[in-house]
Amino acid sequence: MNATIGKRIRKYREEKGFSQEELAERLHISRSTYQRIENGETNSWVNHIENICTSLEVNMDEILKPEEGFTQINKENSSSDNAYNNMIQNQTNNYNASEKLIEQYEDRIKELKDQVAYWKSQAENSK
Repeated sequence: MNATIGKRIRKYREEKGFSQEELAERLHISRSTYQRIENGETNSWVNHIENICTSLEVNMDEILKPEEGFTQINKENSSSDNAYNNMIQNQTNNYNASEKLIEQYEDRIKELKDQVAYWKSQAENSK
């Protein structure tokens, strides 16, 4: 999954005309860290997905959508190829886990923004 997401991020970066270094600077990360995201060597994209999408002006769903040819298994899907079905089910589970992880990060980001606002107001009140 990391490799697929990395490829999509690369595609959108190239469409925008950004170099890896330029996008890394926008994300406040090193170029090597950014390269690892694009190469699918890390899942740290989760920490930066909101800024990646903002910088590339792309909807998060476009980057996180299931792989091409992805079919979610349901009760009507009765294939005799259990290995294939297991692979698809694993992709479904990974995608759902990623969505939950993103929700957790979004919640944490909101908490941190609230804390920053609180401390800014405290600093202003103490002047």
